[in-house]
Amino acid sequence: MNWTLSFAPLAPLWIIAALGAAGLVVVALGLLSRTRGAGLRLLVLAVLVAALLNPTARREERDILPDIAAIVIDRSQSQTVGDREARTDAAAARLAEALDKLPDLETRTVTVRSGPGTAREGTQLFSGLYGALSDVPPERFAGAILITDGQVHDVPERFAKEGYNGPVHAFITGERDERDRRIVVEEAPRFGIVGEEQTIRFRVEDAGAGDEQDGRAEVSVSVNGEPRETILVPVGEAAEIAVRIEHGGPTITELAAAPLEGELSTQNNTAIVETEGIRDRLRVLLVSGEPHPGERTWRNLLKADASVDLVHFTILRPPEKQDGTPIRELSLIAFPTRELFAEKLDEFDLVIFDRYQRRGVLPLVYLANVVNYVENGGAVLVAAGPDFASPLSLYRTPLSSVMPSRPSGDIVEEPYRAAITEPGRRHPVTRDLPGSEQTPPAWGRWFRLIDVEPLSGDTLMSGPGERPLMMLSRQAQGRVAQLLSDHAWLWARGYEGGGPQAELLRRLAHWLMKEPDLEEEALIGRDMGGSLQIERRTMAETADPVTVTVPSGTEREVTLEEIEPGLWRGALPVEEVGLYRLTDGELNAVAAIGSPDPKEIADLRATADKLSPVTEETGGGIYWLADGSSPESPALPRLSKRSGDRVMAGESWLGLKANGAYRVTAVSDMPVLNGLLGLSALLLLLGLAWYREGR
Repeated sequence: MNWTLSFAPLAPLWIIAALGAAGLVVVALGLLSRTRGAGLRLLVLAVLVAALLNPTARREERDILPDIAAIVIDRSQSQTVGDREARTDAAAARLAEALDKLPDLETRTVTVRSGPGTAREGTQLFSGLYGALSDVPPERFAGAILITDGQVHDVPERFAKEGYNGPVHAFITGERDERDRRIVVEEAPRFGIVGEEQTIRFRVEDAGAGDEQDGRAEVSVSVNGEPRETILVPVGEAAEIAVRIEHGGPTITELAAAPLEGELSTQNNTAIVETEGIRDRLRVLLVSGEPHPGERTWRNLLKADASVDLVHFTILRPPEKQDGTPIRELSLIAFPTRELFAEKLDEFDLVIFDRYQRRGVLPLVYLANVVNYVENGGAVLVAAGPDFASPLSLYRTPLSSVMPSRPSGDIVEEPYRAAITEPGRRHPVTRDLPGSEQTPPAWGRWFRLIDVEPLSGDTLMSGPGERPLMMLSRQAQGRVAQLLSDHAWLWARGYEGGGPQAELLRRLAHWLMKEPDLEEEALIGRDMGGSLQIERRTMAETADPVTVTVPSGTEREVTLEEIEPGLWRGALPVEEVGLYRLTDGELNAVAAIGSPDPKEIADLRATADKLSPVTEETGGGIYWLADGSSPESPALPRLSKRSGDRVMAGESWLGLKANGAYRVTAVSDMPVLNGLLGLSALLLLLGLAWYREGR
C-alpha cells in the first residue's frame, strides 16, 4: 500500500497564485510592523491557499512485478570443441538454480544453434536475446547472461540503443590461450572446363602458436574423396595447387592440414572447394561404313546439339571397288586414317562405328590404336547392322578384346518392340526412359536384330526372345557400348509413334563419357537446406546403410529406402557446416554442407574480445568458467540484485538490476481539506486571529 498527494485546484492556478501573493504581501507588512496576530494571518493564508488547491491523498495498492533476466545458451558448432559442452551444461543448470533463489526475478532461457542456414552469418547470439526480450518492457529488464565461447558474430555497436538498460554478463566456456590451425581458401574457381586444370590458392594459419607460425605444414589433397597427393606448405603464406577437371558436374577438392601439436580442434583443418565441370565442346568421331537410312539420323542427332563438334566420314568407295573412274574425276574426300586414328584419336571424347565392316579402309594397327584408346579412358559406341554378323565383322579385328558380346552369325528379322531388361530398369541410362512405363513399351517397332553371345557388361535392352539389343561394358579405364540393330532411325522418323532415340543417345553418350549423373554405381550426398540427402545408385537389389561422419567427427548411420529400381535415398538432418564423409563399405563420397568458408569454424578459439565492448558499456562482467575448476563443476560468481546505476560486476560476483517495477491494482482518493473540514479549520484560525488582536 502506497500514499501519494495530488491536487485538483478549485480555481485557475494564476488566480490562486495572485490571491496568495497579495495575501503574502499583507502578511509580510504585518510581520515587519510587528502587528499582533500576523503569524496567525500567515497560517490562515496558507490554509486558504491549500483549500483552493484542493489536495487529495491517493492510496494505491500495488503488485510488485518481477524483473526479467535472460540466459542465452550458445549451442553452435564451435561449442562442441573440447570441454565446452560439459561446462555449458553445468553452468546453465547451476545458473538457473541460483537465479531461482533471487527475489522478484523471472528467468527466460533461450538456446541459439548454428547450422547450414547460418553458415555465412555465424553465431547469432544477440538475435536470440532480442527474440527472448521482444515482449519485455525495458523497465523490467534485469540483465542478460551469455554462456558462450565468445565467438559471437552479431555483437551490436551499442546495446543501449536497443532500449534495454541493464547489464550484460558473459560466461566464457573455453580456456585461455588456446591454439588452433585452419586452412583459408583465398581463391578458387567456381567453374572449370573438363579436361583443363584449375588453380586453387590457399594458406595455412596457426593461431596462438607463437613462433611456430613461421614453420611448415603438411596438406593432403583429395579429389572427390580419393587421395591425390600430400604437399608441404609454409605456414601463413599463400600456396597453390592445380586440379584437373575430369568430368562434368561437381568436382570436390578437399584440403586437409596435418594437426598442430596441442591444437584445439581439427574441424577447421579442412577446406573444401567445389568446382562445377563444364564441357567446352564434345568432340565426336562418327565413322559410317556405308550409306544407309539410319546414317543421316545419327548425323542429325549429333549436329542438333550445339555443344557437339562432329567429324563424320561415310565410306562411299572402298578400296576394292574398281569401276575405272579416274581419281581426278572423283569428288570424294580421302579418308584421313592416319591423322584420325594415329595422331588425333585421343582428342575425341567419343568414337562411333556405324555399320562399319572390314573393307581395307582402316588397317588393323589403327583399330589396335582404338583398343588402346579405350583402355586409357576413351569411349566407343558400336551401332551394328548385318555387317556385324558377316565374316567382315568389326569383331574380327583387335576390337574384339573390348567388345561386350560375340556375334553368332545369325540375323533376326521380325517385328518387335525394344524392351527394358531387369538390369536396364536399374541402370540410369534406361531407367525411366520415356515410354518404358507401359507394357509393351509405348514406342514404335523395329524389324532387325543381330544375334550375339554376351561376354561381359550389362544388357539393358532386349529384342525378340529376350536377345540382347543394347549392351554396356567397362573395359580397363574406358567404356564400350553396343547397339545391336540398325533400325533406331525408325524412332527418329516417327514410325508407329517413334521413340526416345534422342534421349537414349544423350544418356548413352554421357555414360560413355563418365558423367556422374549416369553412373550406375554411385554414392552421392547433396545439401538440401537443413538436411543431407543421400543417394545410392546400384545395380544390386539391396543397398547397405550409409555411415556418415559429420564435421565434428561423430558417426551416424542412415538407412536408405528404395525410391525406384536401382535408386535408393535417405536423409540426415544436419546442424553442422563443413565436410560430410559418406561410406557404405564399398563406395566413398564427400558432401559440402553450408558455406565453403563458414564463420562458425573460421576461428574456434575462445575469446572475450568480441563481447567486452558490450559488457563494459552495460556495466557487466566477463567470467572464464575454466579458471580453477573442472568442466563438470565450473566456478560461478555470486549473484545478487542491485538497484540504481551501481556497478554490476566484480571479480567474484555479478549483479542484476532491481528495477522496482509494479502494477497498480486499486486506487482510492481522500480529500485532505473537504468542505466541512476546510471551513472549520479556516473559521477556527480566523477566530484565533481576531482573538489575538482583541487582547
